Amino acid sequence: MTEILKVNTCIVGTGAAGYNAACRLKAFGVDDILLISENRVGGTSRNTGSDKQTYYKLSLSGSEPDSIMEMARTLFDGKAVDGDIALCEAALSTRSFMHLVESGLPFPTNRYGEYVGYKTDHDPRSRATSIGPYTSKAMTQALEKECMDLNVPFRDHLQVIRILSDGKRCVGLLCLDNSRTDEIHFVAVEAANVILATGGPAGMYGSSVYPQSQHGSSGLAFEAGVRGRNLTEWQFGLASVKPRWNVSGTYMQVLPRFVSTDSEGKDEKEFLLQYFDAPEEMLSKVFLKGYQWPFDVRKVENGSSIIDILVYMELSEGRRVFLDFTKDPANGAFRFDALDPEAFNYLSRADALLKTPIRRLEKMNQPAIEFYRDKGVDLEKDMLEIALCAQHNNGGLDLDLWWQSNVKGLFVAGEVAGSHGVYRPGGSALNAGQVGSLRAATYIAHRGRDSKSDGKTFGELLDKAVEEMTAIAVEAKDNHSNLEETEKRTTSLMSSFCGPIREEKTVRDFVDQIDGILSGFCRNVKYSDPSELKRVYKLRDNLIAQKCYALSMLDYMAQGGKSRGSALYHDDCGNKPYAFLPETFRYSLDDGSKDGLIQEMSYTEGKCAFTWRPVRPVPDEDDFFENVWREFRKDSNVR
Repeated sequence: MTEILKVNTCIVGTGAAGYNAACRLKAFGVDDILLISENRVGGTSRNTGSDKQTYYKLSLSGSEPDSIMEMARTLFDGKAVDGDIALCEAALSTRSFMHLVESGLPFPTNRYGEYVGYKTDHDPRSRATSIGPYTSKAMTQALEKECMDLNVPFRDHLQVIRILSDGKRCVGLLCLDNSRTDEIHFVAVEAANVILATGGPAGMYGSSVYPQSQHGSSGLAFEAGVRGRNLTEWQFGLASVKPRWNVSGTYMQVLPRFVSTDSEGKDEKEFLLQYFDAPEEMLSKVFLKGYQWPFDVRKVENGSSIIDILVYMELSEGRRVFLDFTKDPANGAFRFDALDPEAFNYLSRADALLKTPIRRLEKMNQPAIEFYRDKGVDLEKDMLEIALCAQHNNGGLDLDLWWQSNVKGLFVAGEVAGSHGVYRPGGSALNAGQVGSLRAATYIAHRGRDSKSDGKTFGELLDKAVEEMTAIAVEAKDNHSNLEETEKRTTSLMSSFCGPIREEKTVRDFVDQIDGILSGFCRNVKYSDPSELKRVYKLRDNLIAQKCYALSMLDYMAQGGKSRGSALYHDDCGNKPYAFLPETFRYSLDDGSKDGLIQEMSYTEGKCAFTWRPVRPVPDEDDFFENVWREFRKDSNVR
C-alpha cells in the first residue's frame, strides 16, 4: 500500500538545519511545504556536543578588527573549500546568529550588549560563542517551537528509503512509515523541491560519537545521482563510549589518568607512562588535547595527537581504555611547575593546582561533572570508557552557492552538505547549517515556489522504487536475523580500515567485503521481524555510503594524496616520528599540492567515478551600491 502526498517543498530532518529551513520558507511566504522526520527527537543537533556546543560567527564584540571577507578567507583557508560557499557562510553568519538570539537563545553579552566570543580551533579571531554543552539542542528546540507557532505541516516516523530522481532532477521521495509494524506501508511525497537536512552519514563507523538515533542518508543521495565531495575528510577525536560524548576541553585540561584494561575490565594499567621520559611531558600533551581535540596528523610528532595514536594502539590490541578522574596520574609523582608553561599558567590562573583530576574539574567546570552524572556516570567514583571516534564529516554532498546539489530540485543543508574542506574552525558546522538552510529557502522562495514536479516522471520512478523496495522486504525475510551481526562487522571494519589510520591494502579489502554484501544483498542480509525492516533499508543505505567513502580514500591515495587533516595514510617511504610506533604509523605529510582541489565522486549502477577540479575562488566583486540595489530591486541576485 502506498500513500501519496503532494507539496511544493519537502524538508527532511528535524535538526537545527531542517527546522530552520521550514521556518525560513514560511517567513518567505512559501506555505505549501511539509516537514518529515524518521524520529523527531533523534539526530545529532538535539543529542550531541563538542563543536555542536559552539557557534562560529563574525566577531560582534571588542576592538579586534574583523570583516566578512576576512572570515570568508579563514573558512577558505581550510583547504579544498569553494570560495563562494565560504563567503556566503561569512556574510550570513550574523543574520543567522541574530535569528537564534531573537528566537530566545541566551548567548552571553557583556553589560553593553556586545556578544562576546572566544577562540576555537583554526580560528584567528574570537568568533566563537556558546550557551553551554547543549547549544545545538537549544537551537533545535527554539526552531522547533517557531515551526509549531508557524503551523508548519509535519509527519513523523517517515524514513526516506529512496530519493526519486532520474539523475538530473529530483521529483520526490519514497518513505517507509515506521509507525506501522503490522504491514509494509509506504508513503510517497511528490515535491518540486526537497531539502535534505539529514545530517552526516553517522551510521558508517563503529567507533562513533554520533548519537545512536542519528543515521544519515548519504548512500540514498549517491544512488539518486548526487555527487559526493571531499568524502575523505573527517574529524576524529577522543570520546566517551557510554554516553557518546566528546571528552574535549576541561576533560583533558584537568589531567586525568589514562587507564587500559583487558576486555573484562581486569589487568588495569596506566599505559601512557611507558611512552614518555617524564610524567610532566605526558601530561603537557594531555592538557593540549583540550585545545587541540580533533586528531590532527600534523600534531603527531611533538604534539598532542600522539595521545590519540596511543589510545588507538591500545584499543587495536583488544583492550579497553578509560579516563580516571579519581586519582592523579603516575600516583601523583609529578610537579605542576614542571609542566609546559601553557599548561601550568592555565591551571594556575584557574586556581586549579589541586590534588586529583576530579577536584580540578570541579573547580574549573562543575557542569561537566553534572553532565555525566545525569547520564549515569559518576566521575567521582566511576572511570569513563573512551575510544578514538568519528565525530564530523567535513566532506559530504555536492552544493552550489544556494546549497542546491547537482540534481536539480534537491537541496542539502547541515552536515550532509559538503561545504567544509580539510580543516575548519570549531563550531563552524552550526553556522553552516543555519546559513545553508537559509540559502536553500531563499532560492526556493524566489525561484522555486511556483515549480511543479513532473507527474509522469514521478509516477514512473515511484512504481519502480516501490517494486524494488518491496522485493527487498520479501526476499530478505527469514526466520533468522543477521542484521545486528552484519551492522557490527561492517561498522567495526570501517573504523579499523577507513578511520583515522588508513592503508591501501586494508581499505581495498574492506571495499571487496562491502561489494560482496551489496551484490547479493537479499541473500546476505536477513531480518525476521517486521519491526526490523527499517534497519534493512538503513543498512543498505549505509553500505552504499561506506563503499563510496572507502573508494574515495583509495582514489585519494592513487592520486598521490598524503596524510592531512584527521587522516594518517600509511606510506612505506614516510616518517615514523617515534621509535615505539609500529610500521603502520609510518606516514608523509601532505605537501599542499591538493589544497586548491576538490575531489568529486559520482556513483552510477554500483560503480564510482572520480574527478578533481579547482576550487572556486572567494568572489571579489565591485559591489557599488547603486548597481547592487538595481539588481536587488529586479530580483536578479538570486540566480
